[in-house]
Amino acid sequence: MPPRHRPPEALLATLVASRGRSERLTHTEHLPARLARHAPWPDTIRPEIRAAALELGIERPWAHQAEAMLLAASGQTVVLATGTASGKSLGYLAPVLSDLLAGTEAANGRGATALYLAPTKALAADQRRRATELAPTRVRAALYDGDTPPQEREWVRQYASYVLTNPDMLHRGILPAHPRWASFLKALRYVVIDECHSYRGVFGSHVSQVLRRLRRLCHRYGSDPTFLLASATTSEPAAAAERLTGLPAVAVTDDASPRGPMVFALWEPPLTEHVGEHGAPVRRTATSEAAYLLTDLVAGSTRTVAFVRSRRAAELVALQAQDNLDDSLAGRVAAYRGGYLPEERRALEHDLQSGRLLGLASTSALELGVDVSGLDAVLLAGYPGTRASLWQQAGRAGREAQGALAILIARDDPLDTYLVHHPEALFARPVEATVLDPDNPHVLAPHLCAAAAELPLGEADLKLFGPSTAQLLPVLEQRGLLRRRSDGAWYWTRRERAADAVDLRGSGGNPVQIVEVSTGRLLGTVDAAASHTTVHTGAVHLHRGRTYLVQHLDLETSVALVEAANPSYTTSARDTTSISVLSTDRTVEWGEGRLSFGSVEVVNQVVGFLRKRISTGEILGESKLDLPPRTLRTRAVWWTVTEDQLLDATIPFDLLPGAAHAAEHASIGLLPLFATCDRWDIGGVSVPLHTDTQRPTVFVYDGHPGGAGFAEHGFHRAVEWLTATRDAISACECDRGCPSCVQSPKCGNGNDPLDKAGAVRLLTVLLAGAPKPPGEPAGSDSASDGTGGGTEGQVGATAG
Repeated sequence: MPPRHRPPEALLATLVASRGRSERLTHTEHLPARLARHAPWPDTIRPEIRAAALELGIERPWAHQAEAMLLAASGQTVVLATGTASGKSLGYLAPVLSDLLAGTEAANGRGATALYLAPTKALAADQRRRATELAPTRVRAALYDGDTPPQEREWVRQYASYVLTNPDMLHRGILPAHPRWASFLKALRYVVIDECHSYRGVFGSHVSQVLRRLRRLCHRYGSDPTFLLASATTSEPAAAAERLTGLPAVAVTDDASPRGPMVFALWEPPLTEHVGEHGAPVRRTATSEAAYLLTDLVAGSTRTVAFVRSRRAAELVALQAQDNLDDSLAGRVAAYRGGYLPEERRALEHDLQSGRLLGLASTSALELGVDVSGLDAVLLAGYPGTRASLWQQAGRAGREAQGALAILIARDDPLDTYLVHHPEALFARPVEATVLDPDNPHVLAPHLCAAAAELPLGEADLKLFGPSTAQLLPVLEQRGLLRRRSDGAWYWTRRERAADAVDLRGSGGNPVQIVEVSTGRLLGTVDAAASHTTVHTGAVHLHRGRTYLVQHLDLETSVALVEAANPSYTTSARDTTSISVLSTDRTVEWGEGRLSFGSVEVVNQVVGFLRKRISTGEILGESKLDLPPRTLRTRAVWWTVTEDQLLDATIPFDLLPGAAHAAEHASIGLLPLFATCDRWDIGGVSVPLHTDTQRPTVFVYDGHPGGAGFAEHGFHRAVEWLTATRDAISACECDRGCPSCVQSPKCGNGNDPLDKAGAVRLLTVLLAGAPKPPGEPAGSDSASDGTGGGTEGQVGATAG
């Protein structure tokens, strides 16, 4: 049966009516259609490009595309920040390909070159296809990434005029080998940075320094490329682009593309008869609910993508949907995630584009990936962490201007529960600003070494790399990494490649390879930072619908040995955490309470894991693990209260650990609403009496070395953030605390102790002393904006 488009209202009505689901729908937002506004082609766009666009059905560009083309031709750094399916690709491809066409008339056929950077390989491959559709074959577009065979790489270096790659390959493969890329860099006219909103936190900070290294080498070869950036709708796109590139930027934000109507539903899974830790009520998981909805949509021939939060969840949703469908449809559902081998990814992308697949369960790997036309529905199994990602994922549907259905399915989590009951937080607020910190010394220092290895660093480079550069260079010399010679320049001193010491994605080491014991087959990889919790000895691992048990995790060789199995349980790691204050940058008095921001050291160790029954979440047993501790120096926001405040809140000292622990969990859950982070980007610790503060203290810290800017964002928006935290806890319908308010999925000490009511009283007495915005009555308790992979747990118990 061929796929068919149905009005989104009809799709939603069918889903709600089926299986008695009416109470699960908490809100429906109707987004109206939008008419297109066109503009003439700029004179700078060559006739060949216009003719190719016409063959693709594009007679004239939309107004925002034409504006971006004109700005690009003037040499300005441009960020095109419009919605999904708004044709951003044409906005930058038309001027880039026009100049590359002109460059083919040079004697060597490569008088102009362009570099395209994408955060995922799938997106780069899709963009190469688009470029070949718009430009004649004499514009040679080529992929250059980890999947490019060695024999093709030399051809790309010598002959390609449009090279599509990713920041990792630019950092490791192109910049350190710049003499071999000399002719390409000398002619470099444009650098395109696609999906630039994804470059946030530590990853974004690293990419910003890679781009500064690129600009420095371009200057060495006599080129000054124009930077063109494309972004999902985001707050302050010009400022974000400037932080990323180091160049003043102009933003194009007035979206003139047509859009079909969208129905956006908020959905809360039902409570089950099962109980979780400490007897807390448990809702059906968002992944199980997504699997049921995906089943119904595929059964109705509705092309659907279900976005999930983890690789494991992608496998589970696809597997459950396949089990629920008959044989004729089960084969048209698949999972898509990072860690697959290149040939597996390409086959899935082709099947999705061709329409052979009706349903796909995907991680965010597809959020920035292939442009798929004809999707009718998108399921989001859990809030994706930011409003920018929410709209990016929802925008995968309706890309042929037909109506589209998007459903956000709440996880049993404080933030998700808050959002499905406070729709204004999603639909009445702008998307977040991108948070990154290029001046983070943990990020900057290794890039200075890499830059010195590429070309000796001189005085002229200090401004390019940021204000901390002059302070860091002598430190790097003391460590024996750089040496200043008589000419005043700084040189790299080691034999090894400096670039190899930089981990762009902050994964903390080489990826761990997952190898099947019986065959020696490589199944995939997992980041080093996640290996202790996901592929420890005894862990259950899913890959392409098959279940494996980890027999042994070898940290020295970065290999996890697994064998096929069919256990009736899943596994969940347990860990301990301690924290100490290294320095305090800022402190704000909140009456008797105090809010601070600064540097901390976190010591974390995975000490065991739980086995939980798949169907109910029932804990079947616990096993010990002997893994080494990990130390993290990072940035944190923390708040303290006094004994008098505890008396005012009627919190005796024996109940304080549970109250502070619950407040910590909930505040971590709500911070992603105010900073561009994910719960798994941050961690927390609560301490009844901390050694450094000599007070009851709750810490929330960035889960990346040197910090990622998230805790600082929380410091500046603490009144608004902590008010929302208190409100979310008090509004939850449970009696003593549950995963929807104060229980955490990554708590290292089993969500014990937790005191829901005590957390509300503790946050209330803290907020009573918080500064109020100008003009607000002194007694008001409303929120205000501005106060002047981590773990969660409590020191003194089994931290985590």
